[in-house]
Amino acid sequence: MTKIPTIDQLTEIVPSKYALVIISAKRARQLKNMPDLDFEHGEKAIIRALEEIAAGEVEYHMEQVEAIDS
Repeated sequence: MTKIPTIDQLTEIVPSKYALVIISAKRARQLKNMPDLDFEHGEKAIIRALEEIAAGEVEYHMEQVEAIDS
């Protein structure tokens, strides 16, 4: 069984917890849709996604959005 990365380790790589949730969920969906990928017994796609993020294997781009004054 692999060791799940802690939130502290992950937020060093992705500074926003909210962005981390989005990135990890998208990566987990990608992993689930890969037919040739085989998970070990009991392993889940989200755990694999978090491990990949912690290892620096997932690239992402965050855009800055400016508020619109009304």
